[in-house]
Amino acid sequence: MTELEIRNILVQLRKVRVDLTHVEAKAAETELPKRLWETISAFSNTRGGGTIILGISEEANFAITGVRHASKIQQGFANICSSMEPAVRPHIEIHEIEGKHIVTAQIAELPIALKPCYHPSAGLTNGAFIRVADGDRKLSHYEVQMLLSARGQPKEDEEPVPGTGLNDLQPRLLTGLLGRLRARSGTPFKKLSNDRVLRIIKVLVPLGNTHVCSLGALLALGKYPQQTLPGLGLTSVVYPAVEVGEPGLNQERFLDNARIEGPIPLMLEPAMRVLRRNMKQRSIVRGLYREDVDEYPLTAIREALINAVAHRDLSSASRGTPVQLQMFPNRLSIINPGGLFGPVTLDLLGREGISSTRNSTLLRLLEDINPIGEKRAICENRGSGVGAMFAALREAGLPEPDFDDRISSFRVTFLNTPTRPSDSQNIRPRRDRRDEILALLASRGELSRGQISEELGLGDAGTRKWLTTLRDEGKVEITTQQTRSKNARYRTVSSRRPRPRKLK
Repeated sequence: MTELEIRNILVQLRKVRVDLTHVEAKAAETELPKRLWETISAFSNTRGGGTIILGISEEANFAITGVRHASKIQQGFANICSSMEPAVRPHIEIHEIEGKHIVTAQIAELPIALKPCYHPSAGLTNGAFIRVADGDRKLSHYEVQMLLSARGQPKEDEEPVPGTGLNDLQPRLLTGLLGRLRARSGTPFKKLSNDRVLRIIKVLVPLGNTHVCSLGALLALGKYPQQTLPGLGLTSVVYPAVEVGEPGLNQERFLDNARIEGPIPLMLEPAMRVLRRNMKQRSIVRGLYREDVDEYPLTAIREALINAVAHRDLSSASRGTPVQLQMFPNRLSIINPGGLFGPVTLDLLGREGISSTRNSTLLRLLEDINPIGEKRAICENRGSGVGAMFAALREAGLPEPDFDDRISSFRVTFLNTPTRPSDSQNIRPRRDRRDEILALLASRGELSRGQISEELGLGDAGTRKWLTTLRDEGKVEITTQQTRSKNARYRTVSSRRPRPRKLK
């Protein structure tokens, strides 16, 4: 890090008066802070990692207090990092600012296959942390298990469900599935019996001396999966105010409250009906004509809903948690247990051909099952759903969806406020966000435009404007060929200089 980058971070810290999500400042005048490993673990497990600065006092409004024995502090810091499991290898530097020494450490996020990072003395259950707002929070047992399961391919959807058989499956869905499989050119299934095909595609799986339905088969084809798995359904709640628990004008808690059950193909239409009956209509002008449209585009909602039910976590710890639809006056949220799986990150969502499947057997079945009255299958499993979601929202003049990826859950939120304000609306002058962008890039290194937009709560157009200004001023530069994509990446110009060798 350069002195300019550190000073930009200090400006931001003093402005908000607390540590940042990706920056932790500690005094450490004579010794390393106790339980520093918690922050090391947290940044290693948090998307984007973070920066620790020693020699800055939060109590003194982030004044530079310095460290007395910088090389000793640096070495001790490196020793703690090496003792983590897995070992953390940060970039540790000593700087002199205002005549005082400070120590900075840039900690990269670990690959998903190595998470969670924890301190062996505390153990996996108590020694793994994640960054939330300005503090370090211990991972729950469920979150730890989710990270561990992400190291390989989960198999929960292939688990046998005792006491089940072909009589528990919908005949129409089952016949349609077999017919679609056998209709393909060159398929090996044409000459095989139904029983053999169902075993190959893991609709039927072994349990002792017999075969029973798999969990994925019940969710995709079952007559009533919730008889055995009551939590694997949908709940839809319409709230009268913008926050959960805030009553309406008549003290009502809900405007609508529905529970939707059945196999996935038969839950989609009832869920869409509940949402449609609670959606408002809005008017948009296309040329000379006014057109009444749904509050939210149905294509976007359907894609988000399919992703939620198909990619939800099916481990035993989450089977009591349904997929939730929450409608508020200003937004619609769809929430499922379990965060993003595999190599897919928020930056890659919507990229053509980018997909990763937690429930591979379930998704494979849904590719060949048609809902009643529809010619196409439930999903394509080709990574195109999020792109269709973006396109539908763009066409409707609505903002891009907000994705909130946590270890234990994934939330998609649609806003109903159009991105194109009418001429009669008063537009407030924009706040200068250049210092905030510079501080963010200084603390995190190279980031995409989408990441900058998410971290600062800026719209894409606003982020693009400020980045263009900073590029014109020679303070940031783009590192990718595409400049109009949200995945275009930026860094501060000063970050190009060769860095000192890392401490060994």
